[in-house]
Amino acid sequence: MKVKVVLGDLIKVRGISLNELSLKTGVRRAALSELANQKRENINFKHIEEIAKVMNITDIREIITLVEED
Repeated sequence: MKVKVVLGDLIKVRGISLNELSLKTGVRRAALSELANQKRENINFKHIEEIAKVMNITDIREIITLVEED
């Protein structure tokens, strides 16, 4: 199993840009971009909390999911 951050899909559905999300969360745009493109190996849960707060998400499964590895 592997943890997958689905931020890329979420920002498309919610119609928010990475720049706007960065401004609202205080998380660097580069860090958000890495999360959205699944290029980040480590997850900062403070970032996930800020994203959830800004996007009014109460279920972390909207941001993080588990997937089978190939």
